[in-house]
Amino acid sequence: MIGVGLIGSGFIGDTYADALQDVRNATLVATCSRDLARATALAAKWAPDARSYDDMAALCADPAVDLVVVAVPNEAHLEAVRVVAAAGKGVVCTKPLARSGAEAAQILDVVREAGIWHGYAESSVFSPNIAKAHDMVAAGAIGDLLTMRAREAHSGPHAPHFWDAETAGGGALLDMGCHTVESARHFFGKDNPITEVFAWGATLAHADRTTGEDSAIALLKFAGGQLATVESSWIEKGGMQLRHELVGSAGRLVTDTSSTPVWGFIERPAGYLVEKADADTGWVYPVPEEARAYGFSQQMRHFVDCFARGATPRETFEDGVVVNRVLDACYASMRSGTWEKVQAAA
Repeated sequence: MIGVGLIGSGFIGDTYADALQDVRNATLVATCSRDLARATALAAKWAPDARSYDDMAALCADPAVDLVVVAVPNEAHLEAVRVVAAAGKGVVCTKPLARSGAEAAQILDVVREAGIWHGYAESSVFSPNIAKAHDMVAAGAIGDLLTMRAREAHSGPHAPHFWDAETAGGGALLDMGCHTVESARHFFGKDNPITEVFAWGATLAHADRTTGEDSAIALLKFAGGQLATVESSWIEKGGMQLRHELVGSAGRLVTDTSSTPVWGFIERPAGYLVEKADADTGWVYPVPEEARAYGFSQQMRHFVDCFARGATPRETFEDGVVVNRVLDACYASMRSGTWEKVQAAA
């Protein structure tokens, strides 16, 4: 049984705690937040026997903790990983790994120097819809994969720290494009690197809340000649939009993670429906088992299984560095208005 310590008590921390309920060989043994009351409340909700801390080092020093999950804002990832590495524990870090390629490389150096196991928590490649489509593409169902279009959109982040672009490192593209960039790498193959990008971004609806882009589109050109189009938006009402369109030489596939078998028109609120629902009456589209539908449970099972076996997981900090470098090139393209090269892996 792997003892998991969770640093962070916000929306994603709560989601990870939920996901861990589906992992048969792991248990949440400790929670941590700057606000001890929040850490205690998170533990009470998901793991009443877990200990609660308001200090990361204290959680990492807990002998029951084998693997630490970092679920804090972007600007705190580097320091959190340093604390975990100093304790010699395994680490999973939420997306994006960092605010820039340079900072992501620092984080990777930390875990390499400490010699600890690491996993990059990119949930999109673990979602059931994406996993099934990937299996079909790998089996040759649509021939040679030629293009991909992926879109993730909602009405804006939960937490205020995401709106602070200077501190967070970027806007919608960093927040959500990290998902679609990595799913593109997942489908086209990590041995087929993204070599150059062209991107547009603008603040269309939330200029009163952020200096970062709330809408972005990026074209990703692969070494093999394929093209991915990724779209990120904080301006769409009505819940999450999570869609992939894959076109091959012998067919096409479409996934829509935001689609749901439960929908209807209601006049009275029924409680939580779905992330970013925006309205709790009228036409509603609740998503059952969100942690499973979006791949969080499958992701945590994979990480814990790999950690227990000492195996390299599907998503590592190396992948996080690549994603940050692709996004760096996208932001450079937004400024230059031209195609920009992606920094190659070190």
